[in-house]
Amino acid sequence: MAYPCKVHIRKGEARFLKSGGAWIFDNEVDSVEGSPEDGDIVTVLDFDGYPLGNGFYNGCSRIRVRMLTRNAEQEIDDTFLRMRIRDAWEYRKHTIDTSSCRLIFGEADFLPGLTVDKFGDVLVAEVLSRGMDRRKEQVLGLIAEVLRGDGVPVRGIYERSDAKERLKEGLERHKGFIGEPFDTNVEIVENGVRFLVDVKDGQKTGFFLDQKENRAAIRRIAKDASVLDCFTHTGSFALNAGLAGAREVLGVDASAPGIAQAEKNAALNGLSDRVRFMTADVFELLPALEKEGRRFDVVILDPPAFTKSRNTIRQAVKGYREINLRGMKLVRDGGFLVTCSCSHFMDQELFRKTVAEAARGAHKRLRQVLFSTQAPDHPILWSADETYYLKFFIVQVVDEK
Repeated sequence: MAYPCKVHIRKGEARFLKSGGAWIFDNEVDSVEGSPEDGDIVTVLDFDGYPLGNGFYNGCSRIRVRMLTRNAEQEIDDTFLRMRIRDAWEYRKHTIDTSSCRLIFGEADFLPGLTVDKFGDVLVAEVLSRGMDRRKEQVLGLIAEVLRGDGVPVRGIYERSDAKERLKEGLERHKGFIGEPFDTNVEIVENGVRFLVDVKDGQKTGFFLDQKENRAAIRRIAKDASVLDCFTHTGSFALNAGLAGAREVLGVDASAPGIAQAEKNAALNGLSDRVRFMTADVFELLPALEKEGRRFDVVILDPPAFTKSRNTIRQAVKGYREINLRGMKLVRDGGFLVTCSCSHFMDQELFRKTVAEAARGAHKRLRQVLFSTQAPDHPILWSADETYYLKFFIVQVVDEK
């Protein structure tokens, strides 16, 4: 069904949408027919009246329409939403361990503005669009229905819509239970490692699932090694190294609550004797360790995004170059650097180039062991670049001789 309110596109615009994207920006809109409220579903028409599909409208957002379907005759009802959810769940069942996984990844699963992480039998939702916010209880209820219909229990749902991005949609930041309250400290097992996830007060939704396969990838190089894990958060890389047989691991993070959680996770896995954690600013610690003459077999750098816009890329490049240069100087000759960027705007080639510049500054040579991206439960939708954000390298660091 075509919806009564319609958004007409300017001639020559909607190039992003036509190339496979999911957004219509405010400067691409010629006119709006009818009086849609923010969060309503509208039909999008090209300049010549050709229907481009249906999506969520928001008059106070730079992203004026978030597309739900390219079929303008498609009604956005329970049947449609259930189909989208079931498709997302079937995809995960074929591509990753679903005991804990990202169940819905927004535009990449054609459900714009919705992220849902599954931690055991608990769901954690982040809602970032006005249209999805109006329908969140309906959609989350359908998700629970689809999972339970497949024999997968859902004990409860917690909303973590407390990101600043909501302000751009005219939404207040919010978190709380959807439905009955439950214990928000949830134990999960990933790659054989036990973690306590604080879905109420942990970062983002409580745990970063996107590095699942990359954490497993470090195990071979961590065996019998001394490992420095920077920006450890709640200890995920450090604990994988410990279970792989590292002889000693030091995990570092500026967040005292994160380090406290990491220490609990180490105890949970019987690794407190070999995996230690400390609260410190990594940018200050690395030069201090270098000055002390400390060296490690493996150095892991998994920092937060240094840029969230194109305007700050130049500054971000400096940050990534500096942290990688400092990290390389702490790697023993023939050891390994594990380095990541989780910024969408720091593309693969720019990140590789930045790490290479750091190597020249540190007088090191690099041999690539592995390049990877985010785990498949965070699917990269081709032609929608915003869905591709994580870059992950393992390189061998060799002294210039």
